[in-house]
Amino acid sequence: MPRLSSATFRFPNAGTLVTGVALALLLSGCQGASTPNASPSESSSTTASPTTSVSVPAASATPSAAAVYKPADAKGKAQNVPVPVMPDLAKENSKAGLEAFIRYYFQLLSYAYETGETTRAKELSSESCVLCADLLTAVATNYTEGRWLVGGKYQTPVIEVLWQPSAESQPAKVQILQQQISYQNADGSHGREPTAAINDAAAFVGVFTDGAWSTTDLGVIR
Repeated sequence: MPRLSSATFRFPNAGTLVTGVALALLLSGCQGASTPNASPSESSSTTASPTTSVSVPAASATPSAAAVYKPADAKGKAQNVPVPVMPDLAKENSKAGLEAFIRYYFQLLSYAYETGETTRAKELSSESCVLCADLLTAVATNYTEGRWLVGGKYQTPVIEVLWQPSAESQPAKVQILQQQISYQNADGSHGREPTAAINDAAAFVGVFTDGAWSTTDLGVIR
């Protein structure tokens, strides 16, 4: 299971050292293999004479109800998961813009856990963010061969952007809450022991280039 081991994390241009601790932020790409299992409406009549046959137009199709979101469970994958939409504020090169981007980025990670779709999160992750790549690869792996995940959604209740006007990269401290993660095989059996829920602080570093933010580093702090 990929993990962030104990290490020292330095905020770029901040001159501040923070100590990294192990975080259950990543998923294992080695989940256990799955084991195969073997009234029609009533018509009315009239006694009036002469009887006239009346052609009744076919009723128009009733619009289907809006697709309802259903989270994943032990019986099946999540359905109709809302796709996160980037707010306009997250496109701004400002302290408030970076905060909005960080919230959006973790919404994309939540979406990846629920669906296995990692494309957009990858697009917003710089090649320099090794943890981002490992995380998204592990998530995608757990959606191969009919497998899926239950839980794993993120919340970021506290974001503290350490804005430095003249700096190329901008750091932030983020409180990360993540639900417990359960691993399901294609036949509905459990693939491995669940990963416990977390409540940790993370160091997030973003860079604004070509009119957009990208995540350049991610780690855990104490």
